Amino acid sequence: MGCGRVGASLARSIQRSGNDVAVIDLEESAFRRLGTAFAGRTVTGVGFDRDNLVAAGIEGAYGFAAVSSGDNSNILAARVARETFGVENVVARIYDPGRAEIYQRLGIPTVGTVKWTSDQILRRLVPEGHVPEYTDPTGAVILAEVAVSLDWVGHRLADLEAASGGRVAFLTRLGKGLIVGSDHVYQEGDLVHLILPRNGVAHAEHILASPPPAP
Repeated sequence: MGCGRVGASLARSIQRSGNDVAVIDLEESAFRRLGTAFAGRTVTGVGFDRDNLVAAGIEGAYGFAAVSSGDNSNILAARVARETFGVENVVARIYDPGRAEIYQRLGIPTVGTVKWTSDQILRRLVPEGHVPEYTDPTGAVILAEVAVSLDWVGHRLADLEAASGGRVAFLTRLGKGLIVGSDHVYQEGDLVHLILPRNGVAHAEHILASPPPAP
């Protein structure tokens, strides 16, 4: 939601990574920022309106980014995407840092404008092929934020590590970094940062995006 400079750049990046993307904006003229090569869907209207979200394909969406110019619109749209349509990977752009922490506690990951980058948003939306948070000098080991299905809620981090082949470096919980042990339990809203061999990222993403294997 939102086709300003940020939204248009994000939409183009998602499309270049091989994913389908739809953009909602109040002003039809805003879609000019997408350029002539953009092949995604555009919907003119209010971004938190349910009919507009359905028209944009929210019912089959992997992720939703609210990046309009209004904090209230962004958080409302993000909550509708999460709570009404069940989209797990949701992020809202927030201008007011005081509000950002409050919204983070509601389970909506937020990115402030000062530290905003497309990589931060993409790590929360694109299931595979995102830019790692850290790569060692040899390129063999990376630190990556990996999306985890809500079906893993209540499972120990040791279970996530055993299934994914990675090591949990830390969690982001309620907007704050948290160093954890293997006995800690994954909670809804946690952002999981894994240390992985580069060639194991796709496998880890696939495993953790799916329900835990049967015991």
